[in-house]
Amino acid sequence: MIREDLLRTVRHLSARHDIDITAFAELVESVHPSDMAEALEILKIRDVARLLPCLKTGTLAEVFVYFSEDRQSRLLQELPRETVVALFEGMAADERVDLFHDLDEAARQRLLPALAHGEREDILRLAAYAEGSVGSVTTSDYVSVLPDMSVARALAHVRATAADRETIYVIYVQDREGHLCGTLSLRELLLADDSLTIRDIMRRDPVFARAQWPRSKASELIGRYDLLALPVINGGEKMVGIVTVDDAMDIEKREDATQLARFGGTVGDGGSDLDILASPLRTLFGVRAFWLVLLTLFGIVTSTFVAAQEEILSQVIVLAAFIAPIVDMGGNAGSQSATLVIRAMALGDVRLDWRDIWRVVRRELPVAAALGLVVAGLESVLAWFSKGIGWDVLLVVGLSMLVCTVLGGIIGVLLPFLARRMGTDPATLSSPLITSVMDLVGVFVYFAFAYALLGDLLRQAG
Repeated sequence: MIREDLLRTVRHLSARHDIDITAFAELVESVHPSDMAEALEILKIRDVARLLPCLKTGTLAEVFVYFSEDRQSRLLQELPRETVVALFEGMAADERVDLFHDLDEAARQRLLPALAHGEREDILRLAAYAEGSVGSVTTSDYVSVLPDMSVARALAHVRATAADRETIYVIYVQDREGHLCGTLSLRELLLADDSLTIRDIMRRDPVFARAQWPRSKASELIGRYDLLALPVINGGEKMVGIVTVDDAMDIEKREDATQLARFGGTVGDGGSDLDILASPLRTLFGVRAFWLVLLTLFGIVTSTFVAAQEEILSQVIVLAAFIAPIVDMGGNAGSQSATLVIRAMALGDVRLDWRDIWRVVRRELPVAAALGLVVAGLESVLAWFSKGIGWDVLLVVGLSMLVCTVLGGIIGVLLPFLARRMGTDPATLSSPLITSVMDLVGVFVYFAFAYALLGDLLRQAG
């Protein structure tokens, strides 16, 4: 069904007071849950809350996870209690824990008694892990076997338990106390001789993550070892669940968004990202005000220095016209370089090591010099044709543009290493801060060249 037809049908169904339950359920079954969630996004919350209880438990959960977090929270307040219970029963373990975190304390107390004992214990156990840890994105929907099982018995066990598991392509071997002993793939199990035991065919010493580690570590391990799922163990060395590859993709997406927010200077208290639609106005103001006040202080220092150059500016007033483009170029070059280094750090391509620092600087120097020559030449040519200034002023402008671009590139690649050395996230060196630092450096460079090459004008005036 094409998107326009789907939207039209959803609107028609929601407008009816007597909803055709069968028609809506058939419509949902005929399209991908993501497309249905997108179609339902256009409706008001109360209309969606009227439609969702018509769905089967599994279908309801499949559609619900594609809603935005804000819409999920609002729907939970509107949906009947029995629908919320059915929703939690149909969701994967990690997804329902995320949803549980979104509930207020009163809603949690109403929900938990209505859930089955096993689901309630599973939610409370996983919800106990700190937000942002590996444990907080762990699911308990995995298949495990005992090491002394025969292949034939293990296959029968997998068939009996696989229906309600999130993934069965990797099977985990645990002893009776829950310790992780090894792993094997479903393919290896199917092809093994029935008379062998799991201990004979399992792979020992599997890669794992600890529940208390940062969740980005799980994503890194899954990517490094090309895993479909990563086992997670707790402080007692017992396996508590797995992180799947699709969870790793979600983690990377969140981390990318956080890095972008940090680099833009828009991270709230505790490292949480600001949301222009959901964050309180006070929070939006407070976080952004901090950076703007800090940058204002840099601006005052820069403007005070520029004001002190009144003598040379009065003799060569056209110099004032080039302050902005020169200092801006240094800040832009620095932000570009810092972004490349932060990305390389995130991918594990560079570390806090003198050899890596030198390797990055050695790569950046010729690039920054070439960029400096290009923008300096372009600025000089445009200044010549647009303002008709003399060669002495053109030389000041060109040299300043060249040096500021090179310095911006070098400072940009060094600052992330400095942040890592200080034990902070390199992304917290926000782009506005780098730009403001380069503004200050830029005016020093610009007026140093001005005094060096145009100083005779001051002597003549004196």
